[in-house]
Amino acid sequence: MDSIQLETSILGIPDVPVVSVIESKVEQPVTNLTNSSFKIPKDAIRTSLRASTVDAVFATIFSITTSGILLSNFLVNLGAGPVAFGMLSSIPMLVNLIQPLGAYLSEQTTSRFRYSMWIYGISRTLWLVLAAAIFMAVGGNIDSRTLTNLTLVIVLATHLLGGLGGASWLSWLAMIVPRRLRGRYFGFRNSVSSLTNLLCVPLAGFAVSSWSGGALQGYGIVMAIGILFGFISLGCQYFKVDINPQQQNCVISIPSSSVLTTSATEVNISSPSILKDSNFLIFLFYFGLWMFAVNLSMPFFNLYMLDTLALDISWVTLYGSIQAGANLLFMVIWGRLADRFGNRPILILVGILVAITPLFWLGIGGHNLDLWLWLPLIHVLTGGTCAAIDLCNNNLQLGVAPIRKQSSYFAIAAAVAGGCGAMGTTIGGFIVQNHSFGGLTGLFVLSCVFRLVALVPLVFVNEPRRKSLFEYFQDIRQNLSLS
Repeated sequence: MDSIQLETSILGIPDVPVVSVIESKVEQPVTNLTNSSFKIPKDAIRTSLRASTVDAVFATIFSITTSGILLSNFLVNLGAGPVAFGMLSSIPMLVNLIQPLGAYLSEQTTSRFRYSMWIYGISRTLWLVLAAAIFMAVGGNIDSRTLTNLTLVIVLATHLLGGLGGASWLSWLAMIVPRRLRGRYFGFRNSVSSLTNLLCVPLAGFAVSSWSGGALQGYGIVMAIGILFGFISLGCQYFKVDINPQQQNCVISIPSSSVLTTSATEVNISSPSILKDSNFLIFLFYFGLWMFAVNLSMPFFNLYMLDTLALDISWVTLYGSIQAGANLLFMVIWGRLADRFGNRPILILVGILVAITPLFWLGIGGHNLDLWLWLPLIHVLTGGTCAAIDLCNNNLQLGVAPIRKQSSYFAIAAAVAGGCGAMGTTIGGFIVQNHSFGGLTGLFVLSCVFRLVALVPLVFVNEPRRKSLFEYFQDIRQNLSLS
């Protein structure tokens, strides 16, 4: 294929060369080429990025109707107990432990597209079973307890399937999006997703609560519509450039003037050892510790407002909308800054601010000044800083993982993050219930300490094609000495 330049009109960004490994959906001989000689046509990249953005919109609508506040409200209407809500919160994090198995299975295939269709096609089909059961419950054919148990089984099964497909999907997208444009593209994509969420959650909630046939039937209708959008999002993936994992794992670094014309199956290259990749292991240590520290307190901020401050639910949802709006506004800004200065400096600087945020909650009361000024400011701060952390963590993970066996790296990172996050939430709940540790006040202080400690390993992570922190300091010292 000809060497090309990327022109992505939806982002308004300049032409940048991109390298990847592709497989056409039309059967043709597979050729193994080098990093520098394997190119994706610019039209294919442009189409893939647009398809991925549209995919994000429809997938967000699907996610809104099958998780979050709508699914929780559905269980409340069924009379589900605390155990059910505990499972609903812990399942999404714990199933990440299965991601390494999903990475292994995906590496045995020859198409990211086909693997994604199988995994997510089955997953979203299972939600049709729950939608049908809801309408059966409306007709009196299924009792509330049975429907609650079925809901938890569907949630577990679909998240397990999602765990099997997550690493492969991220590896697919990492190969399509050019390295130098990741910040701006993912910032734009996440902003579109956040805007969709901001607009559709109130509309879906209003539709459920005001449905003439009752909230149960209304949720069944909304879920059916969401599932339809979920299948449309899968259809969008057809327009993304397909990646062959077998070729991706055989990519080697040799001079750009050299081209290998042998079949991918004829090249025997040992895969990189994750245990020998010290840079990735340091990132993994930081990522796991950070997820533990954040989830130690994050789930309990709403509890603090509802219980300790005794605020009405309408106030809490209003602050949630303010936080989502701030996240939306700042996402694109952080994306551009990440492309210019790198992800790690932003993570360190913004991470310090995120680390001390739990302390701001300690001075909040139920006074009008707190309700109208300080609480909105805290949620604006949280939304803006979390946008930077989420985006840059994702981009840094894409940067430190090598091309070969990339999905295995992503799977291990997701498993560590999920396990550490679940551990943090569990320990946080124990601290809240045990008043000898200071309850919510002690939890917020402890979370602040762990967040600051989690940033220390990040200093030693080497972000590819970026200067280390020590090199930045050396440059500053040299500039000062010259002046």
